[in-house]
Amino acid sequence: MDNLRELLEPIADWFSSLGIPEPVVHWGHPLMMAIVVFVMGSFVGVAGWRGRVLAEGNQEAAIASRADHRKLAPLMYFFLAAGYTGGVLSLVMQHEPIFSSPHFLTGSIVLVLLTINAIIAATGFIGNKAVSRTIHAYVGSVALGLLLLHAVLGLKLGLSI
Repeated sequence: MDNLRELLEPIADWFSSLGIPEPVVHWGHPLMMAIVVFVMGSFVGVAGWRGRVLAEGNQEAAIASRADHRKLAPLMYFFLAAGYTGGVLSLVMQHEPIFSSPHFLTGSIVLVLLTINAIIAATGFIGNKAVSRTIHAYVGSVALGLLLLHAVLGLKLGLSI
């Protein structure tokens, strides 16, 4: 664990040398991630479920929703992974422990769940099987729900620092 901190210290020192105001270092990660989670996350989740639900009724709308989901989900994943890295660097810059908070744990679990979902999608839903699509939908929903808990834990962490 100390090895990671030692590896990240020079990067954190470089960012610190830029003269970034303390409120930005402290609250920048939460603000940016709130936008990703609440705006992109809700859109991606709704589009994904709309594509499933409408598939039985309005095929054209279902196709459009799936296309929206397919376009934005990878971007959301990228922003979450980048935000994860930024959050860790923010803790290093503030001389706080990295791995000890429930916020870190929930963020790590979310990235694992979304990586599983990305693999399922990248394989073509393992031969386009309905069960794979269902697993993908529920794993994604669990990840989005966990992100809400993650946000609450992050706010608690931010207020305690």
